[in-house]
Amino acid sequence: MKQEVLAIIPARGGSKGIPRKNIRLIAGKPLIHYTVETALKCQALNRVVVSTEDVEIADLVTGMGSEVLRRPEDLAQDDTPMVPVIQHALRSLAEDGYQPEIIVLLQPTAPLRQSEHIDDCLELISVTEINSIVSVSPVPAHFRPDWQFIISEGGELQTFSGRDLVGIQKRRQELSMTYTRNGAIYAVRREAFIECENLLAPPCKAYIMANKYSVNIDTEEDFWIAERYLLQRLDEIETG
Repeated sequence: MKQEVLAIIPARGGSKGIPRKNIRLIAGKPLIHYTVETALKCQALNRVVVSTEDVEIADLVTGMGSEVLRRPEDLAQDDTPMVPVIQHALRSLAEDGYQPEIIVLLQPTAPLRQSEHIDDCLELISVTEINSIVSVSPVPAHFRPDWQFIISEGGELQTFSGRDLVGIQKRRQELSMTYTRNGAIYAVRREAFIECENLLAPPCKAYIMANKYSVNIDTEEDFWIAERYLLQRLDEIETG
């Protein structure tokens, strides 16, 4: 039996780091456009809802065909955690009798994810006993823990791992693979989320995405990198 799947796209109007980030143009379109467009293409999503307090964002995504859920201003602050935002969306939808089995969180700051990535995640969670799945990307070798250092109060260089300096791995090929959350996709069973109030409800599985799909925009440099990938993608489409 097909499970009911809800996608929540959180998109507040404010942003300290990059003003009006969610509707800033990137490769000719508002940033949030890419996430809404991708979500609406997904075969496995039953509903796509944008949670926002911002009138301009609401009008924009409504024009694209997404539903809008207006959230209160106190849940749209710089320090607002994501869990209360999702809880608010679930409570609001439950008032109309809607209770999805799986929730998917899609942040607008990850414009490079594809609909296939979302569908793959939902396929994994639907055919396994896991409660949640999160997208990750490989950490470049020079950022892995075995090659990270700290500086003591006296200015002495020390390894982050506590290993002796002369014992650190010398070759990249000898390093253990590590991964980081890329912010593109979170999927969790509703009951598990309600019980533990966390998107990473155990048992949680990782979904590995290539770095070219994994830029999570938080800085001006991230905007520049993501735009390069988006323009390259458009060029490939136009040239066939």
